[in-house]
Amino acid sequence: MNDSKMRRLPAEWEEQDGVLLAWPHGESDWAPCLELVEPVFSALVREISREELVLVVGPDRERLEGTLSRSGGELDRVRIHQLPTNDTWARDFGPITVEDAGTPLLLDFGFNGWGLKFAADHDNRISRRLHEAGFFGETRLETKGLILEGGSLESDGRGTLLTTAECLLNPNRNPQFTRSDLEGALGREFGIDRFLWLEHGYLAGDDTDSHVDTLARLCPDDTIMYQGCPDSVDEHYAELGLMRRELEAFRSREGAPYRLLELPWPRARYDAGGERLPATYANFLVINNCVLVPTYDDPNDEAALVMVATAFPGRRVKGINCLPLILQHGSLHCVTMQIPKGVLPS
Repeated sequence: MNDSKMRRLPAEWEEQDGVLLAWPHGESDWAPCLELVEPVFSALVREISREELVLVVGPDRERLEGTLSRSGGELDRVRIHQLPTNDTWARDFGPITVEDAGTPLLLDFGFNGWGLKFAADHDNRISRRLHEAGFFGETRLETKGLILEGGSLESDGRGTLLTTAECLLNPNRNPQFTRSDLEGALGREFGIDRFLWLEHGYLAGDDTDSHVDTLARLCPDDTIMYQGCPDSVDEHYAELGLMRRELEAFRSREGAPYRLLELPWPRARYDAGGERLPATYANFLVINNCVLVPTYDDPNDEAALVMVATAFPGRRVKGINCLPLILQHGSLHCVTMQIPKGVLPS
């Protein structure tokens, strides 16, 4: 059953049943800016529900229903489940779906709040609780002891994984594992036989220890889209330049260089205390027929949308203002987890 040749980790751009979201609430870190951030989640529900189902969890179903009824989305494509939650980062606590002998299988990895930085007792149980409630129909779920977040992984659907050493090899996740150990474990769980390790790249204000989905993303046709920084006086210039050189050295399964697309650099943003916030255009979400791209009321927003459209021809590209999201040090992809085709009951 765990034979890696039987398993495949789909690419995000493959067909989906839906997307999982966890709604912000007043008992979370979002309390001081709830009125700012809820419209971002409403916009996400509105856009995703045009294409597929939206699964929404939160501790107050009645309030959620009232908010979503005003969102303008396709409410017949929204499913709500009341659950206690710590926060909203579904990418990192949501289930990761693989194909196991051609059948969808949900993998529920441990989530420890990015190395015990934040409380995660409720969020770590969301996938199991949704499965117990029948949200995933007859799809099986396996709970794993490995600490692993979805934002740390990029798959091309053909056995290649792009990730960062800073996150996966951080001793605050799985200190007992060497790089070789992790490659073996991820190979078994995901059917991965090629690993592209980034040793460089970070964003100031990022709590995740350099999740790859903030830095570089695998795209169709052996393309990698990555966050650039052309400003030589910016603190990110050297590290993101080193990351670019690593990407230039990577080779596809066929031995050719990847087609590299550099995303423009949004201007620096800071919170009220003067801490820099991790604004990045790389944190986009691919859904059926569309790509949702974070924007930041920035002069480079439009150029970012054009670049994403270059990587995903034929898909609608829609910007979502994510300035409120980065107040809690994440962006659009971080608050979503796609559910591939065949998982959800019809």
